Amino acid sequence: MMPAPTSDAFLSAIRDCYTSGLNALFAASPTRASDFSFDVAGLYFDFSKLHISEESMAAGAAFAETMDFAAWREQLLSGGIVNQTENRPAIHSAMRAAHPTLADRALTNEILAARTALDGFAQQFETGEFTSSNGAPYTHILHLGIGGSALGPDMLLKAAAGMGLKPMLEAHVVANIDAAALLPALDACVPETTLVVLASKSFTTVETMTNAKTVQAWMQQAGIANPRAQMIAVTAAPDKALAYGIPEAQILAFPESVGGRYSIWSAVSLPFVLAFGLAAFHALLAGAAAMDTHFAESRVDGNVCAIAALMDYAYANALGADSRATFAYDDRLGLLPSYLQQLETESNGKHVSREGEPLDVVSSPAVWGGVGTDAQHAVFQLLHQGRVLVPTEFIAAAQPAHPHHDHHALLLSNCLAQSAALMAGRTPQEAAKKLGCAPDDPLAVAKSFPGNRPSTTILLPELTPFTLGALLAFYEHRVFALSVLLGINPFDQMGVELGKEMAKQLEGYLGPDAVAPDAGLDASTRALLRFIQP
Repeated sequence: MMPAPTSDAFLSAIRDCYTSGLNALFAASPTRASDFSFDVAGLYFDFSKLHISEESMAAGAAFAETMDFAAWREQLLSGGIVNQTENRPAIHSAMRAAHPTLADRALTNEILAARTALDGFAQQFETGEFTSSNGAPYTHILHLGIGGSALGPDMLLKAAAGMGLKPMLEAHVVANIDAAALLPALDACVPETTLVVLASKSFTTVETMTNAKTVQAWMQQAGIANPRAQMIAVTAAPDKALAYGIPEAQILAFPESVGGRYSIWSAVSLPFVLAFGLAAFHALLAGAAAMDTHFAESRVDGNVCAIAALMDYAYANALGADSRATFAYDDRLGLLPSYLQQLETESNGKHVSREGEPLDVVSSPAVWGGVGTDAQHAVFQLLHQGRVLVPTEFIAAAQPAHPHHDHHALLLSNCLAQSAALMAGRTPQEAAKKLGCAPDDPLAVAKSFPGNRPSTTILLPELTPFTLGALLAFYEHRVFALSVLLGINPFDQMGVELGKEMAKQLEGYLGPDAVAPDAGLDASTRALLRFIQP
């Protein structure tokens, strides 16, 4: 693929940095670490180990200008149409603003109404006014959703459990339609005192509604006459939830213009709100809003979201790095790589421009990752010595939420060492000197590392709802900034739909009432069906 002509100068400058090498770039500039590090919303971003320079940033800013970055940013934040295929704005930033001021006053009022409803329900719950059908306080929450309607809440629950926040009840999140995911959650819950949350934007999601049907049967078997009285609907289709039988007072709506993978700022996060309190959720929103302010007001060359997006574009289109790895050196953020994988690849994994023209650039990198130090004993072999270039991100908290500072010191030393080692590498001569052998000795060659491998380090002073909110907003704005550079719409997800359509067509060939595979199916699918249903 050939990059768009407007990006030529920028990509050329990045290639020059790569040819020079990171070690040489540091040697040439004693202030490099401070020049390319930023303190934003309480988070510390170190971009100095990327192939970046003052020249490349100037070229990148010029490239962003040719792609109308400032205009698109304003369009996003003011509530203008940024999702052209569905003719919608994308209002996730306004959902967390203290005083949302979209151009569309009706949409602003819808956001405020959704916020008031969520806050009011949470306050009712915290004061004990909302109880189970037998009058007892709830002890468990079972949250049913999928995609952004599950990944976000699940990530928040895991993170919050290690923040020193005391949960007020036990929460479980189930996404997969596989009953093997649902049954352990049911075993852990008490039907009489379990609040069930159905999170579905359309209130028709197959996985969520199928799981809901099974949960209702489980509750009825326990003697609960009306399971839906113990259900909360979180949806952009409140009429469908009402028709389903959810009491009107237990329907928490959010606007249609909030995408599923951006819905963590809405009532989709109800399990987190009820388990850890409304104050924790408000702190999450405040952290995100602080990053929103930075994104809205900073020039491209000082905007951490834009810089990260420019480097994503450059590594894919100048250096052929079509994946990016993210490692959380914090077990509480164990679900963050999966959350980011959906956020980024579902948003920017596109093949056509906003105008429907084929892209001539690489769009979203394949995002993957894991948790340090676990991942060091697996995929880091590839990162250090593999034949692929993988820009890598390290995320860590400077201070732990536990008293075992010796553990935390070891954790952080590994985090910092991996970043330094990826950059520095080791020559065969250096390896030979340590081993006491010749540089061409196979062992010396095996113990050499090419180095010059890029990484970003993001440090949180400590993991709190505020800092987590700022971190998540950073990634959202990074995704949008990259979409502007690519000239694509990041807010639809047409690639999700085709497989769903075909799955619906195949349902009749499976299960107890299955019919023989149709001749219109491809030969591979027919053979697979015959194996499943001989």
